[in-house]
Amino acid sequence: MSFELDYDELVHLDAEELAETGIGEAYESLLPKLRQYVQQPARIEELIDNEAPRYSVRCGARVFVIYAPGLDDEGGRSWGRATFAFFTIVNDQLASTSYRFYAINGGNDLGGMFLTPAQAEAAKKTLPNKTDWPYLPKHEHPWYGQHH
Repeated sequence: MSFELDYDELVHLDAEELAETGIGEAYESLLPKLRQYVQQPARIEELIDNEAPRYSVRCGARVFVIYAPGLDDEGGRSWGRATFAFFTIVNDQLASTSYRFYAINGGNDLGGMFLTPAQAEAAKKTLPNKTDWPYLPKHEHPWYGQHH
């Protein structure tokens, strides 16, 4: 199967913006597309304490801490945690569908695209640079699931 990514379908996210209390806004803007795959998208709650400082996001019973006192943020770890949290929240909801929300690129160039696993694998064959491959973010510093 030959498949090329349609970058017109890319949802621009920017990991830095996600990490700087931007997950709620990004999720709200994704909802129209998410509703094409999930009838009732989950509600999320941002928990922001500027005094601490602490930022976390709750979806159902899961809480994702993006930054907090004593939590290592060296090397952009909050960006990685925010990326992991955002994609996990979306992909947990897609579990009963044939689609997943794949990350494309990372950092300030982070985006997401709804693809089937077969489409993601086929797209890899058309992309010579592994860092351009679609991936499902993991909670693993430093690459967070991105191919390198």
